[in-house]
Amino acid sequence: MKIRKGKSAEKDIIASLIMEAMDADCCQHLAGPEHSLQEFHQLISLLVAEEENLYSYRNTLVAVDDEGQVIGACISYDGADFRQLRIPFIKLSKTYLGMDHSEMKEETQAGELYVDSLCVTKRFRHQGVATALLKATEEKACRSGIKYVGLLVDKGNPKAEKLYHTLGFRYVEDTSWAGHPMKHLIKSVAGPTARI
Repeated sequence: MKIRKGKSAEKDIIASLIMEAMDADCCQHLAGPEHSLQEFHQLISLLVAEEENLYSYRNTLVAVDDEGQVIGACISYDGADFRQLRIPFIKLSKTYLGMDHSEMKEETQAGELYVDSLCVTKRFRHQGVATALLKATEEKACRSGIKYVGLLVDKGNPKAEKLYHTLGFRYVEDTSWAGHPMKHLIKSVAGPTARI
């Protein structure tokens, strides 16, 4: 397994992993009642292929197997950039889905590298792929001079929460996202690291 930066050409698999991380209910909530999950996938794929937005390949680290196939992805960005990076998602949601997400609560803030989405394909779960992606994300934070890595975990996903606590994340507050109750966790990171 190798961790590297994502590529625009990998937009479809990265979009699928983002949607799996969100879960089908959240995706349908964001797509709206008049649109399918496939239509939402097309929107996310468009965003992954572009630059300067939440889901851009530029914000993505991928894990690849020995054949070079993407088996996991972690999307993260500076929380200070959240509002600006969210604008393309809001615009495309209005254009393609007729949904206005401009009033959604902000997920992150300045001072943390925010893990927006983390997912590993089913076949490669429980093999350390998510841990490797998170460690690479911590290195990204250190290189960027950001002292904390933050994420939201669904209250209905205790296995993921246990993994995050094992890796040193701590609870900050209760919150919600796309109609789901969540917990905001952070981890302090510091020190120089190798480049990815």
